[in-house]
Amino acid sequence: MFHNKKIIGTLIIISICTFVSYAETSKAELPEVVDGQYIIVMAAKQRVPVGLELAVLEAGGELVSTMSQVGMAVAVSEDQDFMMRASGIPGVLAVIPDLKIDRIQPPIAPVAVGVDAANPPFSGDDDFFFDLQWGHDAIDAPEAWEAGYSGAGVRVFVLDEGFDMDHSDLAPNINLDLAETFVPGEPVDYLLPDVFSHGTHTAGTIAAADNGYGTIGIAPDAELVPVKVLSEVLGYGFTSWIINGVVYAADNGADVINMSLGGFGSKSFYAPAIQLDFMVPYERALNYAYQKGATVVVSAGNGALDRDKSRDLLILPADAPNVLTISSTAPVGWAADPDTDLDVFASTYSNYGQRSIDFAAPGGNWAYYFEPGGLNLCTVGGVTHSCYVFDYVFSTGSQGNWYWSCGTSQAAPHVSGVAALVIGKNGGEMHPAMVKAILEQSADDLGKPGMDDYYGRGRINAYKAVTK
Repeated sequence: MFHNKKIIGTLIIISICTFVSYAETSKAELPEVVDGQYIIVMAAKQRVPVGLELAVLEAGGELVSTMSQVGMAVAVSEDQDFMMRASGIPGVLAVIPDLKIDRIQPPIAPVAVGVDAANPPFSGDDDFFFDLQWGHDAIDAPEAWEAGYSGAGVRVFVLDEGFDMDHSDLAPNINLDLAETFVPGEPVDYLLPDVFSHGTHTAGTIAAADNGYGTIGIAPDAELVPVKVLSEVLGYGFTSWIINGVVYAADNGADVINMSLGGFGSKSFYAPAIQLDFMVPYERALNYAYQKGATVVVSAGNGALDRDKSRDLLILPADAPNVLTISSTAPVGWAADPDTDLDVFASTYSNYGQRSIDFAAPGGNWAYYFEPGGLNLCTVGGVTHSCYVFDYVFSTGSQGNWYWSCGTSQAAPHVSGVAALVIGKNGGEMHPAMVKAILEQSADDLGKPGMDDYYGRGRINAYKAVTK
């Protein structure tokens, strides 16, 4: 517990919202990553064919990882004809490249801040940065806590980049024994000093401890399991790393899986059959997690795309089955007017469309930058900065610090936190379909009545979700 009211922290402002890439490969013991080297071999049935290792070897490759639970394997080969030959192996459905997609790297700017330190921005809470977390007010998280629900007994796996495992806001809730990495040669810990840690930020929104220090997560008593499936050193990942992460989470008691990551490919670039093949690994892994009882929450994406019209694009895992896909909301000028609407759809970046969006949640936005007063100085919770910055999502960051950032990557963790509250209320174990039903019944219906392009089934509401 920390109760010192005078601290010096580093606040990092992300002026372009983040959406991490999708795609991955196998386990930490794999050799150094070479672009295009890894190939996913999918079995016709949901089990790996007998003798696959020898068959892959005879086709000119080497089997380096298997995921028997979902009928997949990862091979490595520098033979240009390997994929064609491997496709003819008995019991193999398809052989596809292990897709790599670069993540969007936002510019960052560190700002040193001294801090003297109900709902933000006037809560009076002893977690000295809690008053910067307007998203908690938007979804009535403090009211859910007052009702007695904090996510205790719920295990949340966060599949992301590296994590600050020693952060004072996260360490009380991290399960170190289960923390895992599927990025070759990289530990689960965050490796880059003084650089924004996407994984740490998402984890903090979900379950930063209510410990009288820093910030508070939506489910402050939930258990966090960090799983590295993206490399912050390379700036991207591979599909097989993600699939490994999903299967690992499902096999180790995940109640909630948060994936603030994603990438897309054009259907016109690949043959339709190959595009469908790219979906299969996600379908299998997410179905497996669903059957194991995990509620999976994913980011909608930051392309400002109408998913009802952009059907040429396949976005994964947002387009996969058995996930909750989340769009972003934010205030415009909250620091200047705390009574402003907290639920404005983040149209500057968030994807939308009824065929894609399940729910909306606080993700932040920079729209106030372009408004009169946006560049003025505002002070909230003892922190002074440009007024527009306070519309971002504030959470934990690398090296024990805190950051502002925005994007659907920040919206998804709010929903994961609420899912943890709901599951905790119901004894720590709950079928994903029931979790979704409760979130739907309790969401605030914004925009067009009923299912909406921007808010899906509504903006989630933590208090209503635990009092249904």
